[in-house]
Amino acid sequence: MSDSARPDIAGLDPVHPIQTARLTLRPFTVSDFDDLYAYQSRPDVARYLHWDARDRAQARQALDRQCREASLDAEGDWLTFAVVLREGSRVIGEVGLKWLSREHRQGETGFVFNPGYHGRGLATEAAGAMLTLGFDTLGWHRIIGSCDARNQQSVRLMERLGMRQEAHFIGSEFVKGRWADALVYATLDHEWQAGRAKRP
Repeated sequence: MSDSARPDIAGLDPVHPIQTARLTLRPFTVSDFDDLYAYQSRPDVARYLHWDARDRAQARQALDRQCREASLDAEGDWLTFAVVLREGSRVIGEVGLKWLSREHRQGETGFVFNPGYHGRGLATEAAGAMLTLGFDTLGWHRIIGSCDARNQQSVRLMERLGMRQEAHFIGSEFVKGRWADALVYATLDHEWQAGRAKRP
């Protein structure tokens, strides 16, 4: 689709669930609490995030919020999906898209996964599906991702997706009592389309 033909989407209530080879991506439900708490309560998961490992009450609040993040209606909104491994029907993480700019057709992606499922390409599979949603369905031109510079797992994931590092901000965030560097990665719609043949 050419740039001039891209739809001016005022909001999005996406068709779901989204199916990939091994995963189902769908809105969160209250019944996902135990699986979500299993990873949001882990200090190793929260280590490089802006929130600390969550107790049950904090995880319940997070789930209540994420259950409402099922559509994009305005700039600044997050669309957050539970990542369900169909083999076993467990929620193994979460992926999201944030609508940054209507005028410039830009968004942001984010992801959090249970370390017990690392090393199988599942996070790449889920995050790639969200980029496809952003570019193919929403008609976005550019999607970014950011992380703490020490978070090499997130760095490697974004690089596997074909995103390139665009910025390294030195001491730009005060996180958990210390100044941290932040990395910003990005990819454009035509780059994502051109890379389809190279991705599994």
